[in-house]
Amino acid sequence: MITITNLKRIAIAAILIALTGCVSVTKVDSGDRAVGERLQLHLDGAWNQINAPSVVGPNCQSWTMEGLTVDQILVYSGLKNDEPIHYQAGGSSEKKVFKFHSNMQPEQIVALYEGMLTRDGSTFTLKKLEPAMFGGVKGFHFEYTLVRKTDNVQISGTGSGAVSKGELFAIVYQAPQLVFYPRHQARVAHIIQSARLKA
Repeated sequence: MITITNLKRIAIAAILIALTGCVSVTKVDSGDRAVGERLQLHLDGAWNQINAPSVVGPNCQSWTMEGLTVDQILVYSGLKNDEPIHYQAGGSSEKKVFKFHSNMQPEQIVALYEGMLTRDGSTFTLKKLEPAMFGGVKGFHFEYTLVRKTDNVQISGTGSGAVSKGELFAIVYQAPQLVFYPRHQARVAHIIQSARLKA
């Protein structure tokens, strides 16, 4: 449940992210958009791309409408074998790293996202995993809920993706269950349906 206290925490977290430096925001306009070399999407409405070294890993973009602590789309555009699905900091104290491997099955890929999203102690529950087309090829679709440890906010999430030529292409969206998730859910569904992979 979103309370005034939780909204204040979200706002404070957003300010802290902005103050850490090395963060820029780029507007992602409506219309057709190439993400990487092979993924093509169509957007109905503009999004904000957050360019921050400590937010996403290789071959991934992070988009938001309301701010990263509120809603987030992760767009993977050709994650290669043995690359992590999240930002990986250096140093021996690094938490467990979740890497994609080109021979993974859908349930193993979803397990990577579960691992990534629970690295901070949050609780992940898989609600659905089923075969689905993505980008014109056979892929998968999954839905989940997350109880975020930092503020106990209930998060809803959905993702679709496929492995093509040994690379992972996926779109994962999440936001608080109340208000924010349904606000952009249909728009995200249209983005996922618009995905096309170039040969």
